[in-house]
Amino acid sequence: ARILPSSMAAVSASASASALVKRHLSSSTNVDPTANTHSRPKKLGILMMNMGGPRTQSDVEQFLVNIFNDRDILTLPLQSIVGRFIALRRVGKVKDQYMQIGGGSPIEMWTRTQGKGMVDILDRTSPETGPHKYYVGFRYTNPDTVEAVEQMLSDGIEHVIAFSQYQQYSGSTTGSNLNELYRVQKRLDPESRLQWSFIDRWGTHPKLVESFADRIEDQIKRLTSDARHTTPILFSAHSLPLNVVDRGDPYVAEVGGTVAYVVEELRRRGINNPYRLVWQSAVGPLRWLGPQTEDAIKSYGSAGYTSLVMVPIAFTSDHIETLFELDIEYGEVAEESGITQFLRAEALNDHPPFIDALATIVKEHIDAGFPTNSQLLLPDPGKESEQTRTTRQWIAMQGQRLAAAAGGKAP
Repeated sequence: ARILPSSMAAVSASASASALVKRHLSSSTNVDPTANTHSRPKKLGILMMNMGGPRTQSDVEQFLVNIFNDRDILTLPLQSIVGRFIALRRVGKVKDQYMQIGGGSPIEMWTRTQGKGMVDILDRTSPETGPHKYYVGFRYTNPDTVEAVEQMLSDGIEHVIAFSQYQQYSGSTTGSNLNELYRVQKRLDPESRLQWSFIDRWGTHPKLVESFADRIEDQIKRLTSDARHTTPILFSAHSLPLNVVDRGDPYVAEVGGTVAYVVEELRRRGINNPYRLVWQSAVGPLRWLGPQTEDAIKSYGSAGYTSLVMVPIAFTSDHIETLFELDIEYGEVAEESGITQFLRAEALNDHPPFIDALATIVKEHIDAGFPTNSQLLLPDPGKESEQTRTTRQWIAMQGQRLAAAAGGKAP
């Protein structure tokens, strides 16, 4: 789960800016991962971007309004009116769901735990770029991107790594966060004191893959011996509206890539259970990607399966989609469907190998000279918003600044 300043309309339409993106795209495809050709920043910050979640019951309404007003997720007629109407209709139900998991979302707690563990490792493994400091920038709740950028400017940070905590890229998640980041930095940092680089996707990183495999293996071992080798593994990811998929958003392929690598690692460990990829959390009036997780559980129950292992493959920390939707809501569906062993792989949360993965990903980005992923600069083949084009051009310009600062040839 995501408008363009009128003064930027000409920029987004300009041929020179488009050419910049193309030149940067062509120069970014062959980055030497072993050599840091750019000068190291004096003060480095790491912005951990995610959707966020309500801290308390009183935050639920604004959280939902912000989501349904985000045109990177849903494009509705009279969005500010219709989106708010949809959100307000869901407030009572969603408040009840959060009450069942403790009253609010734990995502901020887990993000801060992960951030602290990450920078502690970086201070040891990359002391020349330390001390490192992380910041939390949520899209729909506090602490938001405004708060994070204000704090970074106050702290005298010079270079920020915008580190998406969505390991698979979608324009409706990471893309939405980047669009918001562009708007915020333009307003708060008009002189561009902050240099930006980006870690926008990392769904097949070996240490992430191993972390997921650890969590799945733990649950496979809990199955009774007669079901241990035959129980289906259902990888469940947040669904997308089909109009987002149809424009060529890479999320579906990238989630599938994560699943493929995790399954390969499981096979290496001798775990050969069958598996499927399913999709959860569809809301609102649009058609969403399927098969839906709930329908899959019912289907396997009716087919005679009595055990399932669920894996939240697009989430790295616990929040409402894992604690309520998978554990409680779908747990009840499983029970009603005759599934007696319904297990869920624990979210990565504070799993030490996962914290190490985060630090490793950042260090690799630093050591490679803060490269911009060429995928981030490639537009979807379908129609995209002017804001997305403008943001992509800004990202390309950040790469140009880095090259110029290093004394290299500007892309």
